Amino acid sequence: MGGGATRLYTALTQTLSSSSSLPLPASQLEHHQPADSNLDPDFCQKGSPVCPPDPAQLLRQCDEALKDRPPRFPREFVHFSDGDRSPIRVMQWNILAQALGEGLDSFVQCPLEALSWSRRKYLILEEILTYQPHILCLQEVDHYYDTFQPVLESLGYSSNFCPKPCSPCLDVEDNNGPDGCALFFDHSRFELLDSMDVRLSAMRIPTNQVAVAMLLQCRSTGRRVCVAVTHLKARSGWEWFRSAQGSDLLRHLQNLVQKHCSGPKGGTSSSIPLFICGDFNAIPAEEVYRRFITSPLGLESAYKKLSQDGLTEPEYTTWKIRPTGECCTTLDYIWYSKDTLRVDSVLDMPTEDQIGPNRLPSFSYPSDHLSLVCDFSFKEKE
Repeated sequence: MGGGATRLYTALTQTLSSSSSLPLPASQLEHHQPADSNLDPDFCQKGSPVCPPDPAQLLRQCDEALKDRPPRFPREFVHFSDGDRSPIRVMQWNILAQALGEGLDSFVQCPLEALSWSRRKYLILEEILTYQPHILCLQEVDHYYDTFQPVLESLGYSSNFCPKPCSPCLDVEDNNGPDGCALFFDHSRFELLDSMDVRLSAMRIPTNQVAVAMLLQCRSTGRRVCVAVTHLKARSGWEWFRSAQGSDLLRHLQNLVQKHCSGPKGGTSSSIPLFICGDFNAIPAEEVYRRFITSPLGLESAYKKLSQDGLTEPEYTTWKIRPTGECCTTLDYIWYSKDTLRVDSVLDMPTEDQIGPNRLPSFSYPSDHLSLVCDFSFKEKE
């Protein structure tokens, strides 16, 4: 364990309780409460959370606001089967917290104008609305209450947001409150049966990373799925920490699924399929990745389907240039229950030429992480 990790671990043991609940410090409560007066005026009428009534109208609004930007990345879906007539589309994306993008992340090749919220909010919403997922998992969300929750609610999404207890966004002047994880689902497609916010632990010590989990039931078929979104600890030297956080998340999800399983002694955990999405801040060689791939929950990573052998992750899900150098690596994943779910299609990755020499974020793309989008269907019961 490195010196920095040791100091943080010591501090955690001295200052944090062992509870997984998420009480916020008093200084954060004012940022954590929704207020109609703070709604984004570009999308919501003053004093009322009434937003554009349909995705097509909002997409036109985004297109008009971004009319001077470079073209979007020409990404296409790669299809692996005919699939279900009504697949479940899942989207995973670290959207880049606005406070971090402008204040702490130091994207040295990205013009400041491209990082402005007045542009990025349209690019983020455009990306979401282009693919219209049924389940949307976001990290680094610091504009939940004023923008994403009211706008997406008007388009038929229900959601939950869990902020980091000690978000680095709060260290940035004129911040919009703490960043965290947000999970949205299409309310016309799914009914919420259960949910939980999790403050992830490492060796039983609560950390600053969080997760949101939901148990959903399909309104048309009655089939249930458990969905989770998370964002694990960043930076090299913290591999052991991420592994412990991943193990803690798997434990919580196994307990949630077991709680709702039927049959003798509660049934088996495999009877309710899982989607686990997140920025794991971990390359495939890390221990936390191995923990997920070997989990008794029977998980597989959807984006391996893009490789020729079906065994290899993409070369990158994030590509950025900071003062310390260029970073091109795979950190983001959509995990799914391989015994009960089938991957029907996967959104491909933009090429290096399409991303451009200044990498991400840019005038074309609002985050340093690329969105992951997959269509899934249930396997037939044997």
